[in-house]
Amino acid sequence: MPYIFIPGLKWIVLAVAVVMYLLVICFQEKKVWFTSIAALLLFVLGSISGGNVFNPQYTDLSLIRHVLFELVNWNVLMIYVGSMTIAALFIYSRVPSKIADSLVTVSPSTGLAVVLILAMTGIISIFVENVATVLVMAPIALALSKKLKLNPVPFMIGLALMSNLEGTATLVGDPPSMIFASYAKYNFNDFFVHDGKLSIFFIIQAGMLAGCIFFYSIFGRVKDKAVIEKESVISYFPFALLIVMIFGLAAISFVSTELGYSSGLFVFALGIIGLAWYRISQKKNASEIAGLVRELDWETIFFLIGIFVVVGAVSEIGLLEDLSVFLGKVTGGSEVAGFVLILAVSVLISGFVDNVPYIIVMLPVAGSLAETMGFSKELFMFALLVGSCLGGNLTPFGASANVVAMGILKKEGSPVNFGRFFKISVPFTLITTAAASIVLWAIWS
Repeated sequence: MPYIFIPGLKWIVLAVAVVMYLLVICFQEKKVWFTSIAALLLFVLGSISGGNVFNPQYTDLSLIRHVLFELVNWNVLMIYVGSMTIAALFIYSRVPSKIADSLVTVSPSTGLAVVLILAMTGIISIFVENVATVLVMAPIALALSKKLKLNPVPFMIGLALMSNLEGTATLVGDPPSMIFASYAKYNFNDFFVHDGKLSIFFIIQAGMLAGCIFFYSIFGRVKDKAVIEKESVISYFPFALLIVMIFGLAAISFVSTELGYSSGLFVFALGIIGLAWYRISQKKNASEIAGLVRELDWETIFFLIGIFVVVGAVSEIGLLEDLSVFLGKVTGGSEVAGFVLILAVSVLISGFVDNVPYIIVMLPVAGSLAETMGFSKELFMFALLVGSCLGGNLTPFGASANVVAMGILKKEGSPVNFGRFFKISVPFTLITTAAASIVLWAIWS
């Protein structure tokens, strides 16, 4: 087919991306529609202009193949679907409730038990989606609060904040970590040690430790010993699947030098095994299995597909390179200025905007900026990851887990206004981000 010359194509792509982001920010419930339409529009522009939106030149067939199998990262999507399935079964098994019961039993005081439960919430969130973690831990927090006549508000807010914090620590914790791994070619083990240096997992643990100290300053005064009714575990099989997933990904990382399809296929296969166990061992019918699958976070999956295409177009037409050059001029080539700028902007933006599209756009910018200035890419990319993920704790709507926690409190008759949320979230975000950033700078600067 004859191709059409489109003047100002780069600005058209920029306009499409900016309008899409604004609509996503303003109308969160329709975000999949906006990203899908933007991706389709850019694909059509690329097709009629001879592939000029996506470099290099593509024929119609090769353009389709490039968009579907190079821009859309199916390995990340398979990891997300598989890990979500295992997480749903892990929650069903009641193992998290059993662990929380044990923490309360062994703790010398309720105040310490609350902090340990918050820490456990963070640890579970390393492998389980944040909202699901809050949902499974909320009944424990509410029951303990009622029993000891504690204010449930700081406890519930703590659950959300700690789950958001630790979701960044490993490859399977949150979509931003998976996206980072895809871009940086990190495998599962690289999140722990990379190039002989401690990596993002240990950087986040510095924030975790600071967060625990912060919450102990709130709950430490509660000295009474709590006695609660213990939960019975349905099965330890989902917990075993979770362990197999962790060690399996670690083993694959030793074999593969980068995040290949093997990781996605492995996690996806474990999810299928989990569903087979749910059907056969738990004697669930097809409708119940379909219900579990339907409750997975499919919105994020389709949202990511659209975002992958849009950001691919923005990157390949040269806009991200232009942005990195601009930021290099703004920072004047200073390593400290670049680090602080990326960190601060990421915290502020992620307090109000979904961090998934933000981090997809900014990862190449951070990496390119660091290379342009002659610094370690990890320093700026980790700053972006820390700022964008921990920044979601800043506001009640900065992360889905925050929204869910606020909804639960409202149903329980303890609605939370912005001021009350900020009283906990602002110092927590500043303290945890500062702790993680200091460790990050000490290791990677």
